[in-house]
Amino acid sequence: MKKETSMYLVGKRILVTGAGSGIGRAVAIGYARAGAAVACVSRGRENLLQTERLIENAGGRALALPADVSDFEALEQQVLAVERELGGLDLVFSAAGEASENKTVETSDVQAFRRTLEVNLVGAFNTAKAAIPALKRSGGGHMIFVGSGMGHRAAATRAAYASSKAGLHMLVRVLAQELIEDGIAVNELVPGPVLTAFITGRVEQLTQSAGAQEWFKTPEDVVPMALFLASQLQPGPTGQTFSLARREL
Repeated sequence: MKKETSMYLVGKRILVTGAGSGIGRAVAIGYARAGAAVACVSRGRENLLQTERLIENAGGRALALPADVSDFEALEQQVLAVERELGGLDLVFSAAGEASENKTVETSDVQAFRRTLEVNLVGAFNTAKAAIPALKRSGGGHMIFVGSGMGHRAAATRAAYASSKAGLHMLVRVLAQELIEDGIAVNELVPGPVLTAFITGRVEQLTQSAGAQEWFKTPEDVVPMALFLASQLQPGPTGQTFSLARREL
C-alpha cells in the first residue's frame, strides 16, 4: 500500500464509523496508508466489506464491523472486538451521518427528524461512550467527530441536520473537558460541502447559502486534515473545531 508522508500512525489502532462510503471510507483508507490498522464500522454491510477489500488489496490491515451507531449495545460489542483483534484502541474517527430530509419544519416528517438526531447526535454519543473505556485502557488517544457548518449557522429546510450537528458541536466540548486528564483529545472536523450522496441535488442551494467562494471538495480532500488531527501528540489541541470551509462558520 502506498504510504502517506507522515508515518506517525504506524502501529496505531483506529476505529472509523461511517466507513462504508464518503468521508468515512476515504479517511479509513488514508489512515491505513499512514500505517494504522483500521476497524471500519457501517450499517451497510456490502459497502463496508468493499472498504475492507480496498484497504487489504493495497496491503493495509482492516477489520469490517457492521453496526448501526444508533445501537449502543452493538457499538459496545464492536469496540470490544477491536480490542480483541487489534490489541487496543488509539483513535476514533466518527463520520457516520444522516441527512435524509430537505424540508421545512412544517412539512417535515417527525420520524425522519428523529432518525437524523439518532444517527448524528445520539450515534456520536454512543460512539464516544463505547470507545472511552478502550481509549483509557490504551493510555489515551483521540476522538475526531465530523461536524458541519450547519451546526454553527442556521439554514432553512435543514432543521434536523443543523440541530443534530449543533448538538454534536457542544458534545465535543463537553467530552474534551471530561477527558482532558485522561490524555484523550476530542475535536471537531468541519469539512464544508463535500461531493457525496448527502448533497446530491443540492449543490446550487448550498452555493447560494455558502457563497460562490466556497470549496466543494471530494472525500479524499478531507484526509490531510484527518491525518493532521490524528498526528497531534499530547498535550495538544482539544475541544476545538478545525474547518476546511472557505467562509466563517
